[in-house]
Order: sequence, then structure tokens, then C-alpha cells
Amino acid sequence: MILVNEATLKKNKLPEIHDLLSQHMVRIPSLVDVFAQIPDPRKARGKRHPLQAMLALACVALLCGYRSLLAISEWAHNYGLAYLSCLGFKRHYPPSQATWYRVLSKIDWQALEEQLADWVERVLAVLDSGNEWEGVALDGKTLRGSKKQGAANTHLLSALSHRLAITLTQIAVSDKTNEIGAVGDLLVGLVMKGRVFTADALLTQRNVAQSILDGKADYVFIVKKNQPTLYEDIAYLFGDLLNPEFVTDMCDVINEGHGRVERRRLTTSTALIDYVNWPGIQQVFCLERVFTRKKTGEVSLEVVYGITSLGADEATARQLLAFTRQHWHIENKSHWVRDVTFDEDRSQVRVGNLPHVMATLRNTVINLLRTTGADNIAKALRHYAACPDDALALIGLPT
Repeated sequence: MILVNEATLKKNKLPEIHDLLSQHMVRIPSLVDVFAQIPDPRKARGKRHPLQAMLALACVALLCGYRSLLAISEWAHNYGLAYLSCLGFKRHYPPSQATWYRVLSKIDWQALEEQLADWVERVLAVLDSGNEWEGVALDGKTLRGSKKQGAANTHLLSALSHRLAITLTQIAVSDKTNEIGAVGDLLVGLVMKGRVFTADALLTQRNVAQSILDGKADYVFIVKKNQPTLYEDIAYLFGDLLNPEFVTDMCDVINEGHGRVERRRLTTSTALIDYVNWPGIQQVFCLERVFTRKKTGEVSLEVVYGITSLGADEATARQLLAFTRQHWHIENKSHWVRDVTFDEDRSQVRVGNLPHVMATLRNTVINLLRTTGADNIAKALRHYAACPDDALALIGLPT
């Protein structure tokens, strides 16, 4: 177990952690403890390096900005072989690149994901915000480099916490299906009760909505023309001749940045509840985004429609606007970071479970950094590259 004392908590910028200061000490599992639960696919004979130590080294190397398996295999040589004993290795030399490929490609990726998902849920419980709802974004990402090399099932469907921007779990989508066919399996592995799931138009499906309701959760979905009848009904309601009597709530938010002014207006209505045949629907909404470029004065308008199972007495227009904006944390704070900072799209590993294992380890490192309050992941990696002892401490190892 990791012991997180008051001094450690004070360094973290997250408001949730500051609320825990009065407890003085919080106990959460260390990653090293989690790795000890992963089944080793190798036979005992000829096993030179413990799997727990290899996974710990992989995470520490990733924390130091070592992105590829070749780089991970070089980490101990660059920082000193004395680190090997701290990481749990029994020999005085690290695994070779070939050993990394062979071992990680055979790991039970689903078992690894399940153990890490349980760890994330414990972290969320420790960092409980006390809010009524916990927003969870659902979205998929393709491991493009591995796909080009012929790896199977390279599209991964993930669930991400709005509040902490950490990945709760992910599953591989079979090449024979798509996200719609896989989302049920993803939801089964999640704690659902009391959470609000957000998704883009692809996952706006009746069976997905019903699965979420069955789990005693709620949804906020975007509606596009892949649901033509629903889309046309909402578009007609919010047309030019919208009757003010049909408006339940409205909010306007104006933001400035990146050389433009952005105005968001979200309007809700309950007028279609008895008309639209959709599981659990309680409100529909229209989101208008108006972008004005300061230099040119150019104005652009984007209109998006959506539905939610949250009633008007449960969620205001402002709260629904927050859910729609925070949904994109999964792109901006997870997928983008994996592609740009960890170079995931250019990774060409393709053997066995290797693409999935590496994606899971990248998620784990990002989760670690997010829970320490890191907003700039690249900056955090530079810190750990300069201070590898801090990386060892972060995963629960003495230095």
C-alpha cells in the first residue's frame, strides 16, 4: 500500500485532495502491488526477470519520457544498474529488447486492464469530490501505427473521468464489429451507479441508453443524423419559430482565448418527453456555438442537438453545458496526450497483446500524473527524467 501523508497531499493542486488534508493519511494501493497480481504467462524454467519488476520498470521509463520498447530496454543502462534492485530485479542486468517483446506480447491484457481499473476506482473513491454526479466520457481511439503493421483489434474504446481526466478502463473493439457492439462489454466492467455517461453521436443508440439506465446511471448524448427521426424532431422543436413556452432553461457562457471569442448557448426543453420514443429521455437540448475571430471579425456558427435522462429538476442548462464540454477531456487530455506526448500513433508494435499492453501502460502513467495534479504532462515527464527517484516513489518503490 502507498501511504500518502499530509505533506504529499499539499503538493497536489486538485481541490479534492485539499479536502482530504484533515484525514492526515490516505491509503491507496501502489502500482507495484497491482503489478504483483498480474499472471505471468511464462513457464518457471528459464524465467530470468520477474514480471512485476518488468512492469514497474516500464512505468518508470515511461514516466521519464522513454516511449518505445527499445528506449525502455535502455533505461537502466542510462540511469545506472543500481536501480534494478530497487525495481525488484534479481540480476544485475536489465531485460533485452527481445525479452520485452516476448514477455509483454504474451501478457493477459484483459487481466492487466481489470487490475488497473480496480486501482483507478480506489483512487476515485479516495479523491471523491462529494458531487452528486461523476461524469464519464465514452469514446474510441485507433492505434494507427500498429494497425498499419497488421495488428488485430487495434481500436480501443475507453471510459474517462470528467473530473480527474483519468482513464477508468478500456477494451479492444473486434475488427468484426464497432464501438456500438463493444460498449456493452465496457459498461459491464465499470462502476455505473450514480454516474453520468457522455458520448458523441456514434454511441447515441437505444440499447446503449438502456444499458446505462439498467446500471442506475444517466446519460447525456449528442444527436446527429445517424438517428434521423430523433434529429429531425429536435431540430424542428428548436427551429426559427421556437415557442418560448417550450423552453425549460437556458444559459449563455462567453470565453476568450486563442485569438477568438466563443459564445455557447444551451437551451433545454421537456416538450418532447411524451413524443419521442427513447429510453429514459427527460430533456432535449440545443447547443449553439458562435466563434468570432478577433483579427478578422469572421463569425462562424455551429448548432448541436442532444438528449439526456436527467430531468429538469436534476440538471440545469448550465450543468448540461458543463457535461458537453467536459466530454472532450477524453480527446484533449487522454487521446491527444497519448498521440503527441507518448507518440502512440507512430508505435508499430504489432505482436500478440503488445499494442494493447503498451496502450494500457501509457494510460496508467497518465493516470498517475493526473492524480498528482499534473496539467502539463510533457513538463511532468521532464521532471521525472531529471529526478528518477521521484518516479520510483510515485509507483510505490523505495529509492
